[in-house]
Parts: sequence; structure tokens; C-alpha cells
Amino acid sequence: MPNSMTGYGRANLIIDNKDITVEIRSVNHRFFDFNARLPRLYGFLEEKLKSYLQKKINRGKIDLFVSIVNSNDESVSVSLDKPLLNGYIKALEEISDSYDVIDDISVSSLARFSDIFNVKKEQENADVIWENVKEVTDAALNDFLKMRKDEGRRLYDDVKQNLEEISKNVKLVEERSPKTVEEYRARLTAKLKEILEDRNIDEARILTECAIYADKIAVNEETVRLNSHIKSFSQQLEKDEPIGKKLDFVVQEMNREVNTIGSKCNDIEITATVVTMKSLIEQIREQIQNIE
Repeated sequence: MPNSMTGYGRANLIIDNKDITVEIRSVNHRFFDFNARLPRLYGFLEEKLKSYLQKKINRGKIDLFVSIVNSNDESVSVSLDKPLLNGYIKALEEISDSYDVIDDISVSSLARFSDIFNVKKEQENADVIWENVKEVTDAALNDFLKMRKDEGRRLYDDVKQNLEEISKNVKLVEERSPKTVEEYRARLTAKLKEILEDRNIDEARILTECAIYADKIAVNEETVRLNSHIKSFSQQLEKDEPIGKKLDFVVQEMNREVNTIGSKCNDIEITATVVTMKSLIEQIREQIQNIE
């Protein structure tokens, strides 16, 4: 059963006084295309997360969002650089006295000098952080993979239905094709006899040549190959592995055979059937673009 490349998963857990949220979303893409957004402090996790997800996801444009909020106030301490603060105050007072500028020095105005604050964070263990984020990622990944599986099942049903319709139309071509060959042979024979009526040419030779030309519009080989491609496609659909690229190749081969049938048969019924098959193949082509 195939997986879709469209998926979404989200998880939120509080671990070791950290509120961790992970979101994973994906859409179809030819390869594994990874993009992550993490807090700058935890940027070292990006490559670990990419490698970890790549083992679980084969293809798709993957967007990962990670939020880590520390709920432990004691892990962050803020202190004043008092000598620097005194220097700012002295400089401001000097400006006021020297240039006759009347302005009260307030806490809010001093707070604009961000370098007077010393912010210290408790040193965190990178391995512990990774294990915690991975735990939340796994929870989000479970929802994400389930959605891809459910969507894949819907795609499977739609593709199978279109494939069955193509098979029915191939049978119509197989039933009609011998009649078109015989009708063409009869028309060609009658025309040649009319043209060569006054010439002394062996009638058996005429019939032989007509048969050779008539056989050129037969599509037996094409329908055999087309049925083989349909069978191969159905077998691939049942596999629990990435099959999107293989299906895309088989669809191209199916389309090639249908085009050949259309070009060889100058018959209204077969032409209509070919148009139907091409439409169904195009629908399948669009559907499998989202299969992993």
C-alpha cells in the first residue's frame, strides 16, 4: 500500500521544565527536501533532525518547526553591569549640564542601553536536549506518518479504479482490432482489384500484398505490452515501499503504447477508446505525483 507525500503531525510535551512543540508538514517533491525552523540557541539540532527524519521519510518537501520554551525561571539570571551603568548616567548628566538640556534620566531610558544587562543561561546538556526533542519529534512523526498512510490509501483506491477502467478499454480494443484489420484488408483488396482490373496480375499476389499491409494496422503487440504494464503497475501498488518513481516510469510506457495504438488504427471506435484511455492515464499520472 503506497504512502502519500502529503502529511502533517504536531506534538507538544513538557520535559525537564521545557515546553517543546514540534510540527512536521510535507508536500510532494521528487527528492527529500528538508527545511527546519528552530530557536537560534538550538540550531545545532538541525542536522540531527534531518538525518533522523530521512530514515523515516523517503521523499517529499519536509518543513519542520521546533519551539522550545524554558519554563524554569532559575535557569536564566540577569545582573547589572553597575560600572557601565554609572558611566552612562554620568555621561547623560554631563550632556544635560554642558548643553543646557533639561531631561530626566528614567529607568526606561537607561534600559535602552542593553549592554548594561548581563544575561546568563544555565549550561544545558546537548545530548539531553536532543533526546527530549527527539521524543517530541517521534510523537509528531506518528501523526504525520498516519496521515500519509491514510492519504495513500485514498490514492490507492482512486488509482486502482482508473487502472480497472483502462483494462476494460484495452479489452474493447482487443475485440475491435481484428475486425478493423479485416475491414481494411477487404477495402484495400477491392480498391486494388478495381485499379488493376485491366492488367494481367495474379489475384493471389494481390491478396498477399493486401494482407501484409493490413497487418501493419494490427495492434496485438501493443495491447499485449499494455496489459503487461497494467499488471506491473498493479503489482507495484501492493508493495509497502517507496514506489512513486517506478509508477511514473510504468505510466510513461502505458502512454507510449496507447499513442501507438491511436496512430495505427484509423477506426472511429478504437479512436474513441484511445481518447478515453489517454484521459485515464493522465488522471493516474497526476495521482501518482503525490505517491512516495
